[in-house]
Amino acid sequence: MGGLRGELDAAGITDEFLRASYQCARELNAAHGRTYYLATLLLPRWKRPHVHALYGFARYADEIVDDLDSTLSDPQKAQWLRQWGGDFLAALASGEPGGFPGEPGGVPGAEATVLPAVLHTIRRFDLPAGHFEAFLASMAMDLTVTGYATWDDLMVYIHGSAVVIGLQMLPILEPTHAAAEPYARDLGVAFQLANFLRDVGEDLRRGRVYLPQASLDLFGVTRERLATGVVDGPVRRLLAHEIARARELFRSARPGIRLLHPTSRDCVLTAFRLYSGILDEIEQADYQILDRRVSVGLGRRLGVAVPGLVRAAHSRRASRHHGAGPRRQSRSRPPR
Repeated sequence: MGGLRGELDAAGITDEFLRASYQCARELNAAHGRTYYLATLLLPRWKRPHVHALYGFARYADEIVDDLDSTLSDPQKAQWLRQWGGDFLAALASGEPGGFPGEPGGVPGAEATVLPAVLHTIRRFDLPAGHFEAFLASMAMDLTVTGYATWDDLMVYIHGSAVVIGLQMLPILEPTHAAAEPYARDLGVAFQLANFLRDVGEDLRRGRVYLPQASLDLFGVTRERLATGVVDGPVRRLLAHEIARARELFRSARPGIRLLHPTSRDCVLTAFRLYSGILDEIEQADYQILDRRVSVGLGRRLGVAVPGLVRAAHSRRASRHHGAGPRRQSRSRPPR
């Protein structure tokens, strides 16, 4: 808790209700977003609570869709998501600071205090409400859509599930040029594709496939073939094809890291290396991912993060020397 207190103090967050909400978001990030959380530690302390808040928002919605009590049907989950999302958007549109009326409780792994921190972060950085509307729309798609015919169809889902998250993060990372935005979009898509590939088997058991049907057809792979768990030649070629697509997006996104504030670059570079490392792990596992979940090992994660921590500390010292600091002024006008 001492670390969190220091982060909240650095961010100028003094209200005890808000501090408790940010604590909840940080706990969600630490428990469920190992790579994301590790990268967050490379940011200046004042930025970290806001990243925790945005992660907590996304994780809470994901809990409703995927991890809520299994006795609930998809229509019941959809109703829960509509209530939760509708109350959130209404609170956001009101422009009023403080609590979050009507938030349903009982989601495993998430407390009902997450969203005040999210609202505070949105107002502080003047984040467009449309980013959050798009995210909620993609989460709702998970309850009704089980596959996507083409890459363009899949991109409709990815826009809300990943692209807008990159755009939410961008103001906190302090871009030095407006040209950073398209790179943030590409990086969000690359992260999402890496996750899709890592989770092919797990998602299939939930009845979903996040690889375009056009790609499956190209290599003669069916859902039934994937469900056997056997990684044969066609499945290997399918996965190699999608890994190549993801790698191209990572290559396209990397130059954008230089367009961020120096104190944010090591955080994003660390996340970049760890998420792209998922692709390496899939290849090293000989594509055997239909019945297991590969991950970047602790040794590699530390090998990437520790040098990044050293560089990030140097960047923060240099930034303080040049007089840079946190944006402490909260904004409370209604979102665009």
